Amino acid sequence: MAQKRISTAIRKKQIIDAARKLIVQKGSEHLTIRSIAKEVNLSEAAIYRHFKNKKEILSFLMSHIISSMLDEIDRTSSNGAPSLETVQAILRNHLSRIEQSRGMSFQIIAEVISFGDRNLNRQVYESINIYIERLKDLISAGVKGNSIRDDIDLDACAMLLFGMIQGMVNVWALGRYGFDLTDKFESLWLVFQEAIVKRPVIISDRPTADAGYHG
Repeated sequence: MAQKRISTAIRKKQIIDAARKLIVQKGSEHLTIRSIAKEVNLSEAAIYRHFKNKKEILSFLMSHIISSMLDEIDRTSSNGAPSLETVQAILRNHLSRIEQSRGMSFQIIAEVISFGDRNLNRQVYESINIYIERLKDLISAGVKGNSIRDDIDLDACAMLLFGMIQGMVNVWALGRYGFDLTDKFESLWLVFQEAIVKRPVIISDRPTADAGYHG
């Protein structure tokens, strides 16, 4: 019985990996049960034994993607106190994985949205909000750790980070992966960092203009 459960889990992973590959290569509109079955070398009936329809495959794929992204946050942030460098490391790791797999995470999210299903879009919306909230928590911790300015809008800052990454990955994919994603991220990160990094307060020891005046 245990072996059957393991086999089912492996088969589901093969199916969603195939769905991911087909979406990246052809777009979500060309994703069909038949194309997935061909990619995994199974019959369509075998696919239906694991998933009711294409929508359920996309839903499972979205859950898998968001879970992986949140796990990445947990792994990286557990190495020390959250800081601006922690946020940078997390996003760099995400982009490195995306670059290696030609569009895992952020590009897939855009494709699932383009599928146009209201319930799937709600799932994407809720999942993205969870991810953005985790970014917000990291930024907030960085504020408390004195590495990030304490006067920034945390919601806006987290949303800006997500939008920066999503937009960059979309341009990268539309341009047929014609530039180094992680290099481009480093350039954008420098701009973002300049806006939110907390700088030390410099207290001047020069006398004021009226320091010697005693009336």
